[in-house]
Amino acid sequence: MAAFYTLASYVLFWLALPFLLTHPKLREGFLERLGIYRRALASRSGPRIWLHGASAGDLLALEPILERLRDRLPDCTLIVSTLTNSGKLMAHERLLQGDVCVYLPYDLRGAVRRAMRTLRPDLLILEYTEIWPNLIWAAKRSGSLVALTNGRFSTKTLQSYRLLFALIGNPLKLIDLFLMRGEDEAERALALGAPLERVWVTGNTKFDARRATSLAFDGARSDLRSAIGEGGPLLIAGSTHEGEEEILLGAFTKLRADSPALRLVLAPRYIERAGRLVSLAREWGFSARLRSQGPLPRKGTEAPPTEVVVLDTIGELGQAYRLATLVFVGGSFTARGGQNILEPAAAGKPVLFGPNMENFADSVQVLMGRGGIQVKDQEQLVRVLHELLAKPELIADLGSMAQSAVTTARGASERDVDHLLKLLKTGARVA
Repeated sequence: MAAFYTLASYVLFWLALPFLLTHPKLREGFLERLGIYRRALASRSGPRIWLHGASAGDLLALEPILERLRDRLPDCTLIVSTLTNSGKLMAHERLLQGDVCVYLPYDLRGAVRRAMRTLRPDLLILEYTEIWPNLIWAAKRSGSLVALTNGRFSTKTLQSYRLLFALIGNPLKLIDLFLMRGEDEAERALALGAPLERVWVTGNTKFDARRATSLAFDGARSDLRSAIGEGGPLLIAGSTHEGEEEILLGAFTKLRADSPALRLVLAPRYIERAGRLVSLAREWGFSARLRSQGPLPRKGTEAPPTEVVVLDTIGELGQAYRLATLVFVGGSFTARGGQNILEPAAAGKPVLFGPNMENFADSVQVLMGRGGIQVKDQEQLVRVLHELLAKPELIADLGSMAQSAVTTARGASERDVDHLLKLLKTGARVA
């Protein structure tokens, strides 16, 4: 069965190679993605721990685990991998303290074997649904432990996983530890064949993310305020996807009829779309610019006031949320299944989001009725925002409730690290 997957992975790789070489988020680091690293990696005296998060946002959920591993295993070597260039850039800017960041190798038998020979992890930590069969098989052959943190499996994907595992064998049986976000997701892991004694419910480490709790402006970030501007209420739309900006610009148009001082910040999930969004905002009749263009023109100049700013920098969205009056989080008016609503909530802001939040159901459960507001369409979004903008005291109360809800839900990363250290200590490897 493994041979079938190995053959299929090479066939798919060659078919996808033109896309992989040209996609702006995936084309960098081609040799690393083949498991070829320029030199052997330095190692401390403690265990070598490899943590993988697919994107910049996913790596942020690993940040509290990294911090606690450093505190409790100061002699360990931490290796961080990601799929995207924005993830690697963010890791270098925020996560690494003398640690190593690489691109995840393609899930090809040769690539993952080369990666294992160079990185030599004692423990490989995957996140969410990053189940890469060849990587897991290579890790086990090299003697590494394998764990899954923030584990999640949706009801929509269960049948697909069952079919895949029937064809290639079940890689879940080789994972030593499952740290799941919730009871329902733990049940799905068990239904897919995860051994009962290895499955634990520990929560979502995104509730613990430092980025969501310590966002005070420092000298290096103070220019963000001048780039976004001051004066009047500010609506920030974070992590938006294709098609959502039209909904938001339509809502913004209607809201400005009663709130002419309202300003909008669009923060696309993929920053390569930023230039197109500036053009789109101008097509709607708004003055618009990129955040990277620097400070807004000062009042009293001939330049018209900027009504829409598009955030085209990496790592600043959390800081921007602190400047917001209200926040809408994208990925929720599309089939994407939502984005991180905890970050603005922890910054003390009311958070609005659309109807499609299945990938963040645990976060919705924490925030609903506690500063989180779900809307079904543009009409309801406009109505709710209009009501809130008329009641500044309600905005403050909802923001305080959201921040308190996130604080109450913390602790997953500490529980995760307890389990991971126990696994390292016992070394109970699955053959």
